Amino acid sequence: MTETDKQDYDMKVDAVQYIDGKEVNRRGFLKSSFITTIGIGAAGMGTYYYSRDIEPAWIDITHIQLSLPRLTAAFKGYRLVQISDLHTDDTWMTATRLAGVVQTVNALNPDLLVITGDYVTWLIPDSADTLSALSKLRAKDGVLGILGNHDHASGADLVTSIVSANNVRMLNNATYTIQRGDQMLHIVGMDDLWPANRGIPAPVWSHLSLLKSLTSSIPAEGTAILLVHEPDFADVATSVNRYALQLSGHSHGGQVQIPFVGPLRVPPLSNKYPSGLYHVGDMVLYTNRGLGMVKPQVRFNCRPEITVFELSPR
Repeated sequence: MTETDKQDYDMKVDAVQYIDGKEVNRRGFLKSSFITTIGIGAAGMGTYYYSRDIEPAWIDITHIQLSLPRLTAAFKGYRLVQISDLHTDDTWMTATRLAGVVQTVNALNPDLLVITGDYVTWLIPDSADTLSALSKLRAKDGVLGILGNHDHASGADLVTSIVSANNVRMLNNATYTIQRGDQMLHIVGMDDLWPANRGIPAPVWSHLSLLKSLTSSIPAEGTAILLVHEPDFADVATSVNRYALQLSGHSHGGQVQIPFVGPLRVPPLSNKYPSGLYHVGDMVLYTNRGLGMVKPQVRFNCRPEITVFELSPR
């Protein structure tokens, strides 16, 4: 990829922030950030309180402008919103909190919403009731989803059934094409690459034949976007020279990131691309930091995230 090509990818971070669903303007945001920083430096207990109760509720809405090859004029300005790793449970991502997330997402007016896996940490008796909030998500071209490793470990068929009943179209090794007249945008969803959720996962390259099979079903016209839970699959995805963008989650950004060091720990298959925007060959990868958490349920320097992509033709 040339420097000129790289300049086509322009990231912008929105000044509007949300804490527990409440909008904070830029001045309030800067003021609260300053106060938070002073508080963190004051005492260890303040840091613990912040990482347990403040930052996990402080949703970062990241806006990214992407010009993509093969994207046609009909999709200029297309608004694609990504959320990931909800990890519904009975301690943090409860029904009330998820309902607030849904309201925040809907306010972004997405053309398409994608959910890149891990709807649950583990299935609990309240999982179906909690996930029913997804039925209120609104996007012009619908809501698409894939499974994550925790979904598989909890019971892939049951999680798929619950989520599908709430108006999420699941792409478990499937493709979906959005049409504007005779112009097309293709979304390809891969099933999870680490379904056991324990032990050492199979190498990402062991899934190349599956990707080639899915890719062969896509028409030559139109941009193709790949949804896959684990971001390190990007090295494989770019090798087939068909995908302009891969969207992933899985890592939670590590939940705790040390300044100038990075995440303390990330799960397998997210070590290479743990969070944010990457250029992998001629493809763009975005690893979303997710909205939920696994234990220990803290976040530090790694806020939960909703990503908004505004697409344009290259």
